[in-house]
Order: sequence, then C-alpha cells, then structure tokens
Amino acid sequence: MLDYKKLPPTVLFIFGGSGDLNFRKLNPALFNLFLDNAMPDHFSIVGIGRSKYSDAEYKKHLKDGIDQFSRVKDTNGNWKEFSKHICYLEMDATDSKEYEKLTKIAKEKEAEAGLQPNVVFYMAVAPQLVPEIIKNVSVLESCNDKKCTRIVVEKPFGHDLKSAVEMNRTLCEYFDEDQIYRIDHYLGKETVQNILALRFANALFEPLWNRNYIDHVQITASETVGVEGRGGYYETSGAMRDMIQNHILQLVCMIGMEPPVSFNSNEIRNKKVDVLNAIRRIPKDEVQDYAARGQYGAGWMQGEKVPGYKEEDGTDPNSNTETFAAVKFYIDNWRWEGVPFYVRTGKRLHEKSTELTIQFKPAPDFAFPKEATETWRPNRLSIGISPEMDICLTFQAKRPGQSMILNPVNMIFNYKDAYEGEEPEAYETLLYDVMDGDSTLFMRADQVEAAWEIVMPILEVWAARKPMNFPNYSPDSWGPEDAEALIARDGHNWISQPAKHKEK
Repeated sequence: MLDYKKLPPTVLFIFGGSGDLNFRKLNPALFNLFLDNAMPDHFSIVGIGRSKYSDAEYKKHLKDGIDQFSRVKDTNGNWKEFSKHICYLEMDATDSKEYEKLTKIAKEKEAEAGLQPNVVFYMAVAPQLVPEIIKNVSVLESCNDKKCTRIVVEKPFGHDLKSAVEMNRTLCEYFDEDQIYRIDHYLGKETVQNILALRFANALFEPLWNRNYIDHVQITASETVGVEGRGGYYETSGAMRDMIQNHILQLVCMIGMEPPVSFNSNEIRNKKVDVLNAIRRIPKDEVQDYAARGQYGAGWMQGEKVPGYKEEDGTDPNSNTETFAAVKFYIDNWRWEGVPFYVRTGKRLHEKSTELTIQFKPAPDFAFPKEATETWRPNRLSIGISPEMDICLTFQAKRPGQSMILNPVNMIFNYKDAYEGEEPEAYETLLYDVMDGDSTLFMRADQVEAAWEIVMPILEVWAARKPMNFPNYSPDSWGPEDAEALIARDGHNWISQPAKHKEK
C-alpha cells in the first residue's frame, strides 16, 4: 500500500457529477484512494447534475463505473462503505438561486467533522459553463476562507490565446491563483513525474543533459483509435489543440527545464514557464518548414475496415480538421541552443504509444575497425509514458566472439517489474494533490497563455491555408509523408518502434 499522509476534512462538489468524466475517471480514482487509505477521515462527495437520480440510483450508476473502469475492483465490499460518503444534488448550474444548497451541505459536513472542511469545486463540465459556475460559487459563505477553497478546471483551457486569457481573467477575478487547479492528467502519470527524478537525482544524466551531448529530442503521442464518437468536439479542436498545446508542451517543459532550487510548487512551475518563454515563436511565413499536418482516410486497421475522418459521426464531410500534427521546436537558451525537439501526435496510427526519446550525439568511431561500426548507433534514452511505463538506455556493446563487432543493447527499467502492485492512475495522484493543496502538477495561468502563444502562428496559418490533399494518410500508418519530410530534412528519422519493445 502506498504511503499517504492524512488529509483534513474535505467536501468535494463535482459539477457534471452525472457525466462521463466522473463515471470513468473521477469516481474510480476517489474509490482507489479510499482503498489505499488516502482519503480524509471525514469526506463527502457531492455529484451535481441536471439528470434525475435518487441517491440510490446515482450510487448504482457510479458502481457500474467502478466495475468497468477502476484499476481495483470491489472484491471485498468496500464500495458499500465508500458510497456512504456520496450523495447527488439535482441542480441547474445556471440558476444562481440554487447555489445556497451548496453552503447548506458544507455547513452540515462541518458540523459532522467538528471543524471547517476544505471545499473543492470540480468543473467536470463544458468550458462555456465554467464562468457562470465560478461567479456563483465565489459568493458562497463556504468560500470566505481562501485557504480552504479550491477550484479545479478541466482542459481545454480556452480555444485559442484570446479565449484562454479571458478564462484566466474570469477565474482570477473571483479566486486567487493559488486556489485554482488547472488539471492536465498527463502530469499525473508516474513516468512523467519520474522525468524529474531521472534528471536531477542521478549524476549520470544531468551533466549530459544539454546541447553539448544531446543531438535531438523526439516526443511521439500516437493513438490507434479514431475520434470515437466525439466528432463534434474534435471538429473544434484538432490534434494541435487537443494534444500539442497542452500535453506535449508540458512534456517538453519536463525535459527542457533547468534544475529547481527546491520542489516547491511555484519553483517547479517557474522553471516550466521559463522553457515555454524560451521556445522559439515560429514566423508565419516559415510555418511550412516547422510543422506538418494530416487527416486519416478510410482503410484497414488491425484487420478491421474503418471510416475516414470525414465519414465519422459528427464531422463535417468537407472538414479540414487535422487528426495528425508534427512540429519542430527550438528552445532558444544556453542549454538547448540548436537542439531540435520533434513532436508528433495523431489518430489511427500504427501503434498506441507515448514515448520520449533523447538522442545523444554519436561517439567517435575512428579507433574501431570498419566491421565494428556497421551497426554503430548513438546512445539513446527512451522514456515510455504509456502503455509501457519504462525507461530504456541504449548503448553499444561488443558481440561475443573473436572479432570486434559492436551491437546496440538495451538496459531497461520497467515499473511493473520493479514494484509490486499497480501504480496509481493519473487522476488519483492529481485528486489527492488537490485535497492536499499541492499545486506542483497543475497548470498556472502564465503557463497556459505561453503555450497558446507558441502554437497560435501555426493554427492561424493552417486556418488561412486550407489543405488540398486531405485525407493524406492511411489508417495503421505513421502519418503523412510531410511529417517524414519534416524530420528527414535535418538528416533524422522518426523512431517509431523502439527496439526495447521487440526484445521483451
């Protein structure tokens, strides 16, 4: 069992409590925290929605989600005890008169616990509803103590830079920045957090973590699925907004940040903002040299015939929305001058994988005979985020025999092999941190806006120049030819299937 400190009493109000996010992610995460003895001794979870449920019906609905999506199933009857802490409130979040119900519930829970609880308002709702909810909860008596009140906002954090600035302005009009938790579930993944430990706790890596030794960096976040019935949402998003602006740029920050002087939440986030501010803004007339896009067509995926993006439910038959995006970034500071960061993401690709690759510069080979260098490969560090959670160091070793023949070999650390039990899922980590008041893994307003500044030139050029060749890649491929050309111009190639997976 994982080691958690005891948390103060907490009341968690989930707006969108009858929705899919709570059903699939939030409630299973809270249940798993309960099983790990990580929830407060006094806690209440109030699901808020417009659907009609009695408390009993609501609990039965959430239990179905536990059975389907929880990493730990209810084998010992723990759900019965956990569900005593759950209730449902049918409420119209746009009606300001309804909000006094929340104060009443908070006061009842305070009386039960004997001391003031932390009150968390979780926005598991459509972004357009957030400003109205924020305004209404801000005037509640239960929000008077800023140290005990927290707001959790799900992505997307705006649709573009302008809307992100407006959302941040609204949030900060009613609440202080240190009360606001902008949640990006990627940052809760164990392997993402382990990047900091890998870099800063090991003298083996940090001295080499710069332009003198690293040739380039690759980040791939590929999916085998299509839009999965979310065509209406994806039409307003696309791969750049859905993945690169948030998840992938946060991974770039973890790789690129300077050593922190402490693990204080603002110190870590300051270092990340420094990376975002140093990323080169791409001039609009050079976007074609730094970015490539694509859209999948109809074809075959793992032996099954699948429709093209334009034939998916909810999409425009003439859609120009990209389902694939690749970008070359540069971080213009001393550590990373001249080192390209290649990132790509897409749907209907050959393999589901999120992988970070640090490609080191090649060592001199002049001392070795010619036959020794035929399979010569530069050292490479690969960090698997999902589905494999592992770290692999590839280096050269001599093949057994009389001749000096070298081969690349792998040294692998795998979470499942190293630790007993299952690691906590991302939402478990993040929900615990919210209740604990630790904002290290959450986005700050300046981070959100700096990330939008980086991608806006690309988005604006793509909106103005409609692609004439969509769809331009087949399902079960690695994306469009333009993405291969993007990296090939620099003499590199995408690392699609790391050797470590083949050797397991």
